[in-house]
Amino acid sequence: MALLLVEFRSVFIPFKAAAMNLLSVGAAYGVVVAVFQWGWFDDVFGTAPGPIESFAPMMLFAVLFGLSMDYEVFLLSRVREEFRRTDDAGASVANGVAATARVITAAASVMVVVFLSFLLNDQRVVNLFGFGLAVAIAIDATLVRLVLVPAAMALADRRAWWIPQWLDRRLPRIALEPPTQDPFQDEVDALDGAPLRGPT
Repeated sequence: MALLLVEFRSVFIPFKAAAMNLLSVGAAYGVVVAVFQWGWFDDVFGTAPGPIESFAPMMLFAVLFGLSMDYEVFLLSRVREEFRRTDDAGASVANGVAATARVITAAASVMVVVFLSFLLNDQRVVNLFGFGLAVAIAIDATLVRLVLVPAAMALADRRAWWIPQWLDRRLPRIALEPPTQDPFQDEVDALDGAPLRGPT
């Protein structure tokens, strides 16, 4: 949350990101409990009902948090670029989603397929971990990042980018990408300042 606050200079975005992440992981926990503890669809997944390993929820949360924040920063960076360019909060959300939706969906699809392949393993804990992450990423990338996050940003409108002036002054300023510069510019600048010399 602190990094999102510093980078996006917004109070709304960090709290919204935390709430959306809890929503994604909560939905994944529910599906995992239904399948692996209550035995739903055991004939499909071949899993016997049993207790959930104590470390599984923590691991699911940690991995999902990293992936979901990656999608979040990618999406909101484009939305912020559009907002700075057009000064239109609603249009910036629409344009940002249109520009990033395919990339987020493709990246999430790859991760879902990879984690679903864990079901081919014969160890229950590996099946649980893979299935839980596949469900969590599918929910996070489709329902949360591409539906609920844009909806929340559109409803917040310009308030989504509000930050108190006293807080803005105290936060450090960082950039996601360094400013672009011609790799030969330093040599040109050095030559410009060097004295001219004739042939010796």
